[in-house]
Amino acid sequence: MAPYDDWNKADDEEDEELQDSSFYEGKRDVILFCIDCSPSMLEMREDERYEDGVQTCNLMIALEAAMQIMKKKVLVGPNDAVGIMLFNTTKRNESGQAGADIKKGAYVYQPIATIDAPKVMELIQLLDDARENPDTLKDTFPPMTDKRVPIGDVFTSCNWVIRDGAPKTATKRIFLITDEDNPHPGASGTRLMTSARTTLIDLIQAGVSVEPFFISTDDKAFDPTKFYSSVLLPTNTTDLHDITDDDSASILPESISISRVDELLAQMRFHEVPKRALFSVPLTLAPGFVIGVKGYGLITEQKKGAYRYFADLGDRVEPVTSRTAYVDQERDAEADKADILYGMDLGAPSGEVAGESFLDAKESAVGTRKVQLGSRVFYTADEVRSFRTLGLEPGIKLLGFKDRSELAFEDNVKHSYFIYPDEMSYSGSKRTFTALLRTMLEKGKIGIVLVLTRRNASPAFCAVLPQAEKVDESGWREPPGFHLIQFPFADDIRAAPTLKGFRASEDVTDIAQQWIHKLHIKNGSYPPDSYPNPALAYHNAQLEASAFREEFDAEAFEDLTVPKYEMMHKRAGELMRKWKKAILEDETANVVAAPPVSKKRKAETQEQSAIDENEVRALHEADQLRKLRVEDLKNFLKSKSEPVSGKKDDLVARVADWLDAHP
Repeated sequence: MAPYDDWNKADDEEDEELQDSSFYEGKRDVILFCIDCSPSMLEMREDERYEDGVQTCNLMIALEAAMQIMKKKVLVGPNDAVGIMLFNTTKRNESGQAGADIKKGAYVYQPIATIDAPKVMELIQLLDDARENPDTLKDTFPPMTDKRVPIGDVFTSCNWVIRDGAPKTATKRIFLITDEDNPHPGASGTRLMTSARTTLIDLIQAGVSVEPFFISTDDKAFDPTKFYSSVLLPTNTTDLHDITDDDSASILPESISISRVDELLAQMRFHEVPKRALFSVPLTLAPGFVIGVKGYGLITEQKKGAYRYFADLGDRVEPVTSRTAYVDQERDAEADKADILYGMDLGAPSGEVAGESFLDAKESAVGTRKVQLGSRVFYTADEVRSFRTLGLEPGIKLLGFKDRSELAFEDNVKHSYFIYPDEMSYSGSKRTFTALLRTMLEKGKIGIVLVLTRRNASPAFCAVLPQAEKVDESGWREPPGFHLIQFPFADDIRAAPTLKGFRASEDVTDIAQQWIHKLHIKNGSYPPDSYPNPALAYHNAQLEASAFREEFDAEAFEDLTVPKYEMMHKRAGELMRKWKKAILEDETANVVAAPPVSKKRKAETQEQSAIDENEVRALHEADQLRKLRVEDLKNFLKSKSEPVSGKKDDLVARVADWLDAHP
């Protein structure tokens, strides 16, 4: 029978057919930029990036950050959708346009639609005009001066815009940008605060999340506790009934001190990364006790976009769609997919191939053994899928708990998933998920689960590791949830060779520690979010320049991963030279390990070793000498000074004759 990896792995084309289409649902990302357009957002000030007196304002900074995110998505998320809505403006959408029915005081500048270059070019042109004429934004989007739009109406308008423009299966988010920390002062503030919270709950129940960006300046600090800490929810796992007015303020994101667009853009890039769920499955805690969860990949390799084929039709160019078709050669017609069966290789031929030894035949014709008509086993697509899934349906089943100390470092052999509650699948999932998370953290436990993420995947045993919410000094927030860590099977475990290395002397070690200490990374960690893949960034920069008809300047491209050699040599160059000199003078550094024995030579030695005579006699007495390999027969004959030429039948007969002659 063919090895496990062979029969358990379909061909690429077959894999596409067996793939469950629901795996690809919800992969689109939708962002609605909801930007305050009040007079304070339109107050002009000098732009530090320009020397000729160009002015800017908070609204321009917000629109420029939105433009940069949109330019990025044209390349890395061409199927994603983006829209821009402004509030606290007197401008209205005309009847028949998108956004004509939303609440008064809100204006849809760009309705939610799949992002494209002309849409971004329109926003770029608006920003260029605003830099030349500071009153452009104020004239284009006149601010409301006598009152402000209730935040509840803003959320309602966002809900309607997303409802009309976003696919149901997409990940939907609202980027709320404002510099007003108390939009509703006075006696009506409590009522409007309650109304805003109620409409926000409607948004969350519709699968929409709100991510705030509070703008704070030196002249006007932003205090979230005045209004937004009582309205916005801090995390997805926080239950509505668990938040009080006393503790909610401390868990909201801090306001952003903004003087340049780079600062807002840097914050947006943290949040803009699409949170696309890799799977959405039920989590069975006990028979009849099920909640919904979604799984997210924490690390995914980013690659260049796939090239597509285009057909030149003379007056236009259109993309070509490919389709796989199976043709019945006898009928010369396309075969129906429902009639296609899947078969497996039945092993190598037996070696009776003329002019070939057993090994040569095996290498040249793996899986080509002739089978009598009607004897080969075939399977349907559903049966092949059942082999992979063992008949299980997608889901996570809790098997039990263990102490946190039982999880070893070497158990993490693959990237883990991060699971979050899915209230849309099962009502009450969020509260149950949170209770389980808190209890496991308090008791120091991990869960053991059986996981099948998709109908096309294979089941696996995993550890469920709880993670509490954390906020580091930079403001980056690690959300609460569970890490799903796949355990290795026995076949995956390998014994690593234990080698004793040469140890440097203490003097050399002490000198090395001196220059290593000088080059310590700030905060003792490597922030991957700050260092994009240079090859991917260079490729995207070229495509971006082409898409927006800009000139690409290769010299202006900056590779952030290139070490700062001048700074390094300035800080530790002298210590490095001292260390290098010490190595040359140290005797332990001149010891060279003996080269390992060649694998080929080792294999040849093993192949030349003769098989045990007692084993050969036992097979001969049972009339099973043909079970031996050709190499074993030849090695045995060679050890007895017998000729080793001929086919396998000749070798078997020669071994039998020798054994009969030497009882």
